[in-house]
Amino acid sequence: MVEGAGTANELFTVVGATVYDEKIQNKKNHRKIPHRKKPVVSMLILGLIVTGCLLAPWVANHDPAGFYLTALNTPPNGEFYFGTDALGRDLYSIMFYGGRTSLAIGILGAAIIAVIGTAYGCLSGTLPDRVDAVMMRIAEAGGSIPTLLMVLILSAIIPEKNIFTLSFIIGITGWFGMARIVRSEVRQIRNCEYVLYARCSGGGFFYVMWRHLLPNFLSAIMFVVVSNVSTCITMESTLSFLGLGLPVDVLSWGSMLSLANRALIMNTWWVIVIPGLFLVVTLLCITNVADYLRREVNRQPSHL
Repeated sequence: MVEGAGTANELFTVVGATVYDEKIQNKKNHRKIPHRKKPVVSMLILGLIVTGCLLAPWVANHDPAGFYLTALNTPPNGEFYFGTDALGRDLYSIMFYGGRTSLAIGILGAAIIAVIGTAYGCLSGTLPDRVDAVMMRIAEAGGSIPTLLMVLILSAIIPEKNIFTLSFIIGITGWFGMARIVRSEVRQIRNCEYVLYARCSGGGFFYVMWRHLLPNFLSAIMFVVVSNVSTCITMESTLSFLGLGLPVDVLSWGSMLSLANRALIMNTWWVIVIPGLFLVVTLLCITNVADYLRREVNRQPSHL
């Protein structure tokens, strides 16, 4: 009997006995992987830039809208830390006040993209296959048109340019990719028991989307939302550089880059380099944070 019991213990193992040890080993292996470290430097630099923009009245040492006619095109010095432009405005103060506008356009534009793309993708993913196919063909057709071309057309239709109109134009022309991602996530979970129960119990579309669909794919689209912030900031800078964005009197990083042609002619390199450096560093930091979110989402197990 003793020999038989010993043989049975060797043949059979308790289910789940080694789960705790496997979790500990997976955590140790995860810590050893260097490329999954948090982008501390990017988050720190981005935090400093955002904090400086929020505290612009205390950080700036000159009036950003003031014209210092005795210091036109002055290079960086002890009084004007980043120099002045052709109008005599202090670039150091403009960088923080203008950063408010650029970041606001990026956040508002990304929010519009997230709202439209999420609603459209959820609706397409929950409707019958034929309707879903038609809606996806519409989204694919819209995504195949160059975004800059659609933005230029809408800019011509909407002549007034401010933070809200420009964010609206950028937002309604950039939601197609978000809709396709959300739709693919919804198609995977739309037949789950809790979703079917909520719909059979009389739950409306927005109730099911908010309570059951959105929590399951929110982490999956979070990196797309963060990436859209940098995309909206880039689009605003591009439009301002082309002279179709915000007017020069509205302070932003893009409106400062619109003076690049005049700065090249007058050889005032700081008017181009400093706003461009702020813009590039901010976009790189946002991209690194979004890439980290993407890696974390891909590392997590599926909820299905």
